[in-house]
Amino acid sequence: MADTPKPDTTFVEVHIDRRRLLTWMVAAPTLVIAARLGPEAAAAQTAADAATFDLFLALHPDGRIALTMPRTETGQGISTGMAMLVAEELDANLSSVDVRSADADPRWLVQLTGLSTTMRYLADPARAAAACARARLITAAAHRWHLPASSLTTAQGEVLAPDGRRAGYGTLAHEAARILLPEVSPRPKSPSAYTLVGQPTGRADARALVTGAARFTLDLPHPEAVCTVVARPPTLRGTVRSYDASAALALPGVVGVVPLPHGVAVAAGNFAQALAARDALNISWQPGPAAGLSDANIRATLEARLGPRPLPPLFTTRTLEARFDFPYLAHAPLETQDCVARVVGDSAEVWLGAQDPQFTQREVATALGWALTPGRVQVHPQRAGGAFGRRFFSEPAIEAALVSRALGRTVRLMWTRNDDMRQGRYRPASHHRLLAWVGPAGLVLGYNHQAVIPTLDFSHGFGDLATSLGSELSPELASEAFFLLTQQVPYRLGLVSQQLLQVSLPIPTASFRSVYSSQVVVANEVFLDEVARELGVDAVQWRRSRLTSSRLLAVLDTVAREGEWGRALPPGVAQGVAVHEEWNSAVAHLVEVDTRGPTPRVTRVTVAADVGLPINPRSVEAQLQGATVDAFSTTLSAGLHLDAGAVREGSYADYKWLRMRDTPADIRVHLVRSDDRVGGVGELGYPTAAAALSNALARATGVMPTRFPILDSGA
Repeated sequence: MADTPKPDTTFVEVHIDRRRLLTWMVAAPTLVIAARLGPEAAAAQTAADAATFDLFLALHPDGRIALTMPRTETGQGISTGMAMLVAEELDANLSSVDVRSADADPRWLVQLTGLSTTMRYLADPARAAAACARARLITAAAHRWHLPASSLTTAQGEVLAPDGRRAGYGTLAHEAARILLPEVSPRPKSPSAYTLVGQPTGRADARALVTGAARFTLDLPHPEAVCTVVARPPTLRGTVRSYDASAALALPGVVGVVPLPHGVAVAAGNFAQALAARDALNISWQPGPAAGLSDANIRATLEARLGPRPLPPLFTTRTLEARFDFPYLAHAPLETQDCVARVVGDSAEVWLGAQDPQFTQREVATALGWALTPGRVQVHPQRAGGAFGRRFFSEPAIEAALVSRALGRTVRLMWTRNDDMRQGRYRPASHHRLLAWVGPAGLVLGYNHQAVIPTLDFSHGFGDLATSLGSELSPELASEAFFLLTQQVPYRLGLVSQQLLQVSLPIPTASFRSVYSSQVVVANEVFLDEVARELGVDAVQWRRSRLTSSRLLAVLDTVAREGEWGRALPPGVAQGVAVHEEWNSAVAHLVEVDTRGPTPRVTRVTVAADVGLPINPRSVEAQLQGATVDAFSTTLSAGLHLDAGAVREGSYADYKWLRMRDTPADIRVHLVRSDDRVGGVGELGYPTAAAALSNALARATGVMPTRFPILDSGA
């Protein structure tokens, strides 16, 4: 990386918010600050080029400010949010800040983009690094002008003196890089002093996105690259028995044909030629390991895994029970899987939208036979058109690297939409049994939830090698640990227990937006609404009387007030509500649905979220609206079917995501701020949106939904 510190770096330790901040600068025309937040016991004892870090902030002579972060922009708006933090602390113009993703490098402490961690984990390092840079710039100006540093101020990317003199940050970068100890405090601002952070701000890349100027992987300027597609098996993870490429090789523009572990790749001068040649291949396929599986026997396998029914607590007067079934889901990002790869001799480079570049680096190195020397593979993360957990895994990088090595050419590899849907990775199906034991006076004495879910693939780990290796060695233990860490019941319900029961199925999986909460929390919130109905109690009041979280109470009260809970509605129109707390944030949804037409129609959505400090409220609103539409899609109509190991759905034509005409025109988001912690947002809104819609449908029709998607007629 161009901004990597050199071995003569000077180290400075600063304590911020009870954590240790390690900062250092490079004596060069560019001021570079690197930041790491870790345990109090952490010590800076290693050489600079061996130290771990969380981000780099570089200030260049032209006044541009570059933030290098170990995360990937996948459409969630983190580039704008991080730029806002830096501009705020530096008193700089937002337009002067450039944000880039770091290449794969083990010195980055964690490079995983997921689990709603980006702003939660990087906000403090970004603020601290920018504040440290500002303190050094002020000190450099004070030395230049022979003035007390305390007399100087900053604004609009300049240091200002009381006598009217001013100096742009770029002109001070060289001198600031040589400041050992700043003469003003390097502590970040108090949130009460913010003027930019917390204000609704348009995305910095909005114009580039809407005009097509933004570059994604397939837009990268590699004119020498050959366009490549892969013929894939009809069943999941099938393999090639034999193939005849003679007809394909005879077509115009075809460069070569390369066999792969799960298909045959065709490279040509453009994608039209490559697709035509792929279709001309004559391939005999070996069915994959899931060839004996279809929807019915998958569901039977899940149901058979249920454990024995627990004994009810003493004094139980009745037992309430519900079963829920959730389908396999495709992530279906707008940008399909793709990669550009170049393998030359004993080194490789790959460009792709990667949620975990270090895992991609190790996987590509292993595929090329360099497992012990992953550093021979450079991974350059690119802006991605959606991820939702699918881009943790990098099959296209492995394929592109293998084809590049075989052909000796740079390869531009693309998965088609059918590839993405029928040979991808999926949120696993699941079966749930929930029990509530009711005692005298309607008191809930106990609650039990058994969730049967195929083992989720966490082999990428959580951004580091140790958890990746641990997950590969014991996939079931990794899934169990994640389940226990994330799944909580925020209600007083007597003796509460939740249990993950895993089954092993040869269907590839990956984390899906909100991971286990997309099924477990939805089932909980729908069932608890049914419990309230059975007890003859208002759903909002019942929740208010039993919630254990003040943040959940606040967001619940907000949606009930702003959404006018309980207002008079005609028959067939009803409201539903749900709450959830995770990722240091809390959320509630209130949904109104009209069931009087041929299909249910959501007419109004009210959302309240407490994400602590909302760095960019507009981004928070967009994320919650996007999660809401995702949840409505998979609750009502979108789901996958398996027929003898083959995924039936192949595009948006039959994977029935909501169209614009189906989405509610009125989705209102209200932010509730309990403190200045930075909470996660990207995965937050999915569970409550799905559950609130289901609860509204139950109230409108008198029937609690138990099988999703609700409108599925093809099972």
